[in-house]
Amino acid sequence: FGGGGGFTPGWAFANVNSLNNKLLLINMPRVSSKGVFTTGGGGFIYIGFVPGLRIGGMGYGGSTSTNSTITNASGQLLYNTETLYSTGGGGLTIEYTLPFIKSIGVSPGLIIGGGNITVELYQNGVNNGWDGLGLPQGLHNTLNNNFWLIAPTINFLIPFYRFFCIRVGAGYNFTLGEKWTLNNNQSFSGVPSNFNGKNFFIQTGIFIGFFSF
Repeated sequence: FGGGGGFTPGWAFANVNSLNNKLLLINMPRVSSKGVFTTGGGGFIYIGFVPGLRIGGMGYGGSTSTNSTITNASGQLLYNTETLYSTGGGGLTIEYTLPFIKSIGVSPGLIIGGGNITVELYQNGVNNGWDGLGLPQGLHNTLNNNFWLIAPTINFLIPFYRFFCIRVGAGYNFTLGEKWTLNNNQSFSGVPSNFNGKNFFIQTGIFIGFFSF
């Protein structure tokens, strides 16, 4: 029984191969395929009428960016470029702590909520100024994907002195109703099916509350 809340850093792994193939074709920097560091928070409470069942909420977000330059044949700088990849989400958590494991809490569960992916592409000229405001001095595209998510999870909680615990866990995001848009909510089609919100993630946590397993 008990409950608590705290800080939940993590790591989200996504399939960005199709995105990077497209970025290579359009001469934009590719994003890292090693995942995205995320930060967030969460909390939970055990509900007494169902022993071992706890409910709560969580949220997370993170981003990674890559910079590059475009030059002409003589090496003169033409553009500074950047690709920014962001992901985030959150929702209701439902977990059940296995009663036959003592001293630590082993809790399978689900996250039910929503999430998003954003890809921002920047291509900026080197001579930007007030007089050129509103003229095509560069490029900025924002690609956004919103979706519902259902994520099976498994978490391990290690309590210290009943009032402090460390959590380590993992899960996988399954998505529903993915909708891609461009810039100011314009419809966008043709996105490869393997570039989506589905991903494996690792999440840790430092929680303060009251814990008894």
